[in-house]
Amino acid sequence: MTDETGTEDDCLFDIILDESTIGRTTPDIEHEREVAIFDLLDQNFFKLVKREDKPHVDGPYILNLSIIENRLLFNIEDSENNFIVAHTLSLSPFKKIIKDYFLICESYFEAIKTATPQRIEAIDMGRRGLHNEGCALLRERLEGKIILDDDTSRRLFTLIAALHWKG
Repeated sequence: MTDETGTEDDCLFDIILDESTIGRTTPDIEHEREVAIFDLLDQNFFKLVKREDKPHVDGPYILNLSIIENRLLFNIEDSENNFIVAHTLSLSPFKKIIKDYFLICESYFEAIKTATPQRIEAIDMGRRGLHNEGCALLRERLEGKIILDDDTSRRLFTLIAALHWKG
């Protein structure tokens, strides 16, 4: 069980995407990424786990994200851009969830054009279920490194999915 108590400084105040490894893409995808980052920065709980082998630095934090060889690299800095720690997260365990998430989102957008409200609600429930599965996996993979609350985990999963969206 993770501890989700902290101070108002236990948060991200900036997120930077490494354009050399993530790259720019279509305006629609860029918009989705910007919205995901905005939502994440608007309200989040992000706390580094204290470790005996490293000095602990309190937040707020800057999160620099890169993708290198199917791994998401979290480079975390303090508010003055001083490097604190890097964590690598394999994206392989997320591959199926993200693929299924995109498929169901596509079904949802098609359904809102012609389907009944009950059908739209059923598809949306499936989408939320996959989203929750991705959030739980993210928290599990970051356990012992970074503490996130449920809402932050959801928003961060949304950003990770947006980084993989092909449009």
